[in-house]
Amino acid sequence: MASTKKIVGLSIEYAANAIYQASAMIITAGAGMGVDSGLPDFRGDRGFWEAYPPLKKPGINLQDMANPKWFDSDPKFAWGFYGHRYKLYKNTTPHDGFGILLKWAKSMENGYHVYTSNVDGHFQKAGFPKDRVDECHGTIHYLQCADVSISDAIWPVPDNFDIHVEESTLRASSPLPLGPPSNPTHLARPNIKMFHDATWINTRTSAQEVEFKAFEEKLIGDGTTFIVIEIGSGLAVPRVRERAETIVKRSKGKGTLIRINPAESTVPHGQHIGLPLGALEAITSIDKILKST
Repeated sequence: MASTKKIVGLSIEYAANAIYQASAMIITAGAGMGVDSGLPDFRGDRGFWEAYPPLKKPGINLQDMANPKWFDSDPKFAWGFYGHRYKLYKNTTPHDGFGILLKWAKSMENGYHVYTSNVDGHFQKAGFPKDRVDECHGTIHYLQCADVSISDAIWPVPDNFDIHVEESTLRASSPLPLGPPSNPTHLARPNIKMFHDATWINTRTSAQEVEFKAFEEKLIGDGTTFIVIEIGSGLAVPRVRERAETIVKRSKGKGTLIRINPAESTVPHGQHIGLPLGALEAITSIDKILKST
């Protein structure tokens, strides 16, 4: 135990030094980033059913529930799930680690960018500029029509948005959200990429991806020394992990990956650092060292 603790301590020091030496930063984040804010990470069916008990008895797991089919077959059930998630994300305060990351990011001479699969909008809520965030799975704070043949519009959730959800059944009450804003007569859904989703309108996310890709290409093209801090992205849905690894692999030694994950912190060979810790503990531990340098 002591040797493991010592190894983790050294890894924290290496991470702090890598951040100190870097002149640019990329933050990549999965569901584990929000756990210390009190959000569920849906780790496995058991974790999902702990967050949504009404779904346990029928055996509906995350992949089954996060599916656009429900907006066709049972809209009140679909909006029960997403209405509950919207309120949870809206009413939750991002943990202090977000602010620390923003502080580090602002200190980078050659800039920073965020790439996240999270749909909660918490990076923006914590103060990150919206033009520095790429939400690869979309966001719960924007809507689109469930039937894309009606409209390809994407619009922000209204400030007065309120949907009643009966938590014992996870069903929403009428009226359900409608759109598009110019003629709100058709069922709306969150502008989130769901499982088996052929109707997600990705124009907003595609524009974010263009900005992120331009930042990535400039770092690599200029030979900039940079850091990729990956937080809370597991192997079950590895899109964020794979993107982080691809970026540092392309950097020809100029990019260092810091992978923060309590259960899956193994890193590729090279100058990369794995921290088997939760997001907030890892970030605050690194910051403590940076404050003393």
